Amino acid sequence: MSPTPTGRLSGDDLVLTRTFRAPVDDVWASLTESERTARWFGPWQGDAAPGNTIKVQMSQEEGAPWTDMTIEACEPPRRLALSAVDEYGSWDLDLVLTESGGVTELRFTQHLTGTENVGEVGPGWEFYLDALVASREGAPAPDFNDYFPAMKEHFESQRPAG
Repeated sequence: MSPTPTGRLSGDDLVLTRTFRAPVDDVWASLTESERTARWFGPWQGDAAPGNTIKVQMSQEEGAPWTDMTIEACEPPRRLALSAVDEYGSWDLDLVLTESGGVTELRFTQHLTGTENVGEVGPGWEFYLDALVASREGAPAPDFNDYFPAMKEHFESQRPAG
């Protein structure tokens, strides 16, 4: 499989979108219910409310580590904002859903602190969002090796010169 990268840099924001033939409430559940996030990213546990920290298992990563994520905003069924800090840096994520005529678009944004690692980060989010699509369609999960390093140049070529 050769997935096509869709992400783009907008300033220091990495933006990716996916479209689903499903109502917004159903897509929202795929982003917020632990049993459903487990199908594409990993399960989570804790008291999910704005300002609270939850534990999220990154089941697709080596060793399936658990990481703390803070819920910055939760506006069902339209917006979820999360943040985390780990050994790889800061993660400031914003997921926005819009529905029109039974079709829901997910706009995923990572607010970057710089674009130097976008060649690694971009392919990772392409993989995870395609895993979300596959989980919703009952399709086989994608293989990360189809994303990195194949998509690295797509993202690095969008970095500002200098």
